[in-house]
Amino acid sequence: MESVIRVVDLWKQYDGTSTLATAALSGTSLDIMSGELVALYGKSGSGKTTLLNLLAGLDYPTRGTIEIEGTDLFSMGEQKRTVLRRSRIGFVFQFFNLLPTLTAFENVFLSLELVGRPDTGAAQKALEAVGLAGMEKRFPHELSGGEQQRVAIARALVKEPLIILADEPTGNLDSHTSGEVLDLLARRCREKGTSLIVATHSPLTCSYVDRILTMVDGVVREQSLSGEFDA
Repeated sequence: MESVIRVVDLWKQYDGTSTLATAALSGTSLDIMSGELVALYGKSGSGKTTLLNLLAGLDYPTRGTIEIEGTDLFSMGEQKRTVLRRSRIGFVFQFFNLLPTLTAFENVFLSLELVGRPDTGAAQKALEAVGLAGMEKRFPHELSGGEQQRVAIARALVKEPLIILADEPTGNLDSHTSGEVLDLLARRCREKGTSLIVATHSPLTCSYVDRILTMVDGVVREQSLSGEFDA
């Protein structure tokens, strides 16, 4: 397996100081392999979302490096990072982030339009793959929370990204629907060979991944899949 993400000594401070106590990230280093499903497990404020934003190139580190497929993310210009996000990275969020004036189909199709591949058949198949055949013309407000998250998963996967970054993707769902969404997301990523990095505070989410990284006060450490959660 090849590394698709490599992070070396990554720090993020928001007040310009260099002390551990003020750092959102404190010397994080990690490798994510091709097709690997990884949970970033920790409490609110532990640095999970900060790390996801940096991996997506949406924010800049105080110091340290991030490589995507061997290329330094921050040696690119902003335009190249935008192209990378659109073409190689999929996003799934807690509050779905669907465009309310677009139908389920249009939300998924827009993801393809943004990368210059306006394929209606691919958008239709993506919705069918997440169990939403027949709901293509429904608007987000006409769908349940679980159905909206399925649209978001279809939108992320339809462009066949290298990586999916998911930030508390079941945080707005009940436990039964959470299980269904996590099973779908993990299964589809494994089928497509897509690397998944999911930020979560839920032990349930951790049961669907290959590897767990706990985050405490901006520090990342490996967690045994069979061990007690200690974040």
